[in-house]
Amino acid sequence: MKILVASHTYIVDLNCEKLRALAKLESGIEVTVVVPKKWQPGGVQNKIIETEYRDEGAFKIVPISNFSQNHQGLLTFGTDLIGLLNKFRPDIIHVEQGSRGLAYTQMILLNQLLGLKSKNVFFTWWNLPYELKLPIALLEKYNLKNSDGIISGNQDGADILRQRGYNGSIKVLPQLGVDETLFKPNPQADLAAKLGIDEHDFVVGFVGRFVPEKGLLTLLKALVNIQDKPWKLLLLGRGDLRAELLKIATENNLQEKVVIVESVPHDEVANYINLMNTLVLPSETTYKFKTLTAVGWKEQFGHVLIEAMACKVPVIGSDSGEIPHVIGDDGLIFPEGDDQALANCLLQLIDNPNLGEQLGIKGYEKAMIKYTNKAVAQQQYEFYQELKVKGDW
Repeated sequence: MKILVASHTYIVDLNCEKLRALAKLESGIEVTVVVPKKWQPGGVQNKIIETEYRDEGAFKIVPISNFSQNHQGLLTFGTDLIGLLNKFRPDIIHVEQGSRGLAYTQMILLNQLLGLKSKNVFFTWWNLPYELKLPIALLEKYNLKNSDGIISGNQDGADILRQRGYNGSIKVLPQLGVDETLFKPNPQADLAAKLGIDEHDFVVGFVGRFVPEKGLLTLLKALVNIQDKPWKLLLLGRGDLRAELLKIATENNLQEKVVIVESVPHDEVANYINLMNTLVLPSETTYKFKTLTAVGWKEQFGHVLIEAMACKVPVIGSDSGEIPHVIGDDGLIFPEGDDQALANCLLQLIDNPNLGEQLGIKGYEKAMIKYTNKAVAQQQYEFYQELKVKGDW
């Protein structure tokens, strides 16, 4: 099976592990990844990234000239894409730019014009209802009509696509898996000592952006409710809420129980997760954000959950977006924004260490079966095979 994947996501080598695993599942699988030659992610990494060709046998990264260097929906590729498609002639064309991506429309058209007879697949994270105006509505309608299959990063996204009239095959699967060689149980006594964490502390952890929609204020309120318990809060990340979090902690004489660590490289995040007795993702759905096509935000997946699970750290999550689907029965779930319910979840783990150990083991087993890069790659490959059965190549 020849698989062509197109996305700006894979300009970062760490993000390629799932596709490398896909290329190694069976002999005869070839994966070629099309990435833009130049991309400017924005945010903290506000510089243009220039990608390089990479040949690893059955797995290749091929930079293609591109238009738009920082907008996912407007990304399209130059004429050098035609030569690549003619030479590779993929069985699957998989574009990870959403239902309204121009790059996906471009791939569909080239598939037809070049007579490739490839199956068209796209990936989306979008998980909130939306309305579209012309001509974007026509663009999405064309893309959906010509899609042989869709991979949605969450169940809400799949439901929305059904509501928008798509009746084809949909697979719910995260875009990226977790690296179990990096995220694994690994005691960190020296790091704990460095951060002032001792063996009697119950470490409540959070990894992510310090912004209101991540529910950090609810988490801190929950901990204030149980301030007599021997917890410490380990916050890994940064954002605008830092000052307010420290202010609330100080007002409640809890500043010595809050540890904030900024700017940790991704390959070191596992060390900090291994300090935690539980990782909490208290995300909260909001409708304050507005874009051209939608209003609001809710958690699309919560990748840090599967990273914690892979470290055998029990997880607690709100019921925002995909979180309850990721956790299932292998952790604790509370109603988003409910600090008392979150406090009760924390008390269950603090007062019953055996429960935490059991949930840690269950989460670990789930992560190994379902969420490693190899496991995600296997599920993606099986989906491609289902599409193969539905038509001749």
